[in-house]
Amino acid sequence: MSEIVITTLAERPEITSVLGNFWKVWPRFMLEDLIGDALIGHVSREFADQCLVATEDGELVAHARSIPFAFPIEDRTELPSRGWDQVLQWGIEDHRLGRETTVSSALEVMIKPSHTGRGLSHRMVQGLRDAVKAKGHTALYAPVRPNGKTDAHLPMSQYAALTRDDGLPVDPWLRVHVRAGGKIIKVAPASMVVAASLAEWREWTGLPFDASGEVVVPGALVPVLADVEHDRAVYVEPNVWVRHDV
Repeated sequence: MSEIVITTLAERPEITSVLGNFWKVWPRFMLEDLIGDALIGHVSREFADQCLVATEDGELVAHARSIPFAFPIEDRTELPSRGWDQVLQWGIEDHRLGRETTVSSALEVMIKPSHTGRGLSHRMVQGLRDAVKAKGHTALYAPVRPNGKTDAHLPMSQYAALTRDDGLPVDPWLRVHVRAGGKIIKVAPASMVVAASLAEWREWTGLPFDASGEVVVPGALVPVLADVEHDRAVYVEPNVWVRHDV
């Protein structure tokens, strides 16, 4: 088995152009968050020193992105309920204003499906910790997407609290973070929002979306709310804030 090499994106800038290859890891609708679509590309360009890429025989097999931000400051005393969307906006705002940053937030850790089960998730999280520590930051936060959650109606607060016999979280991604030294802080109830027409939701999911109310969509952590009269459906995803002291 070949060696997997992990470096910062700053050391391998030629890989930036292929980071959009999602290997179909995310459900289709997850690529339609407007804030993410508008801003995530800036992260790879502006903060390449705290984004990671993993290659095997020259092939990209995993990548991770994080963003620096100022926290806590006068108008940011709590981790945001809008989680992923909000911290992405904070980081871009701070960069544009030239504001001094003190902490960072992970935004994604993506592993090629063929390379799961090889300890890459732990190595990538540890790599993010090391990268932000090298910047002199005191903490790495993460609005974690607990994608082991299969019951859309189970409140995220209850799911995040579920543990195995060894005391570690039931959810695989929360478990990776806790094993790496992270501490679960709280739920971010509106971490990401996807709002679109019923036709778009039909295209993304293959479901009829022909009645108003809750629609359970494969890969969604909570139900999607459909409104036939107004031809809209909205998905508001909860994530779980984790803090790594570095």
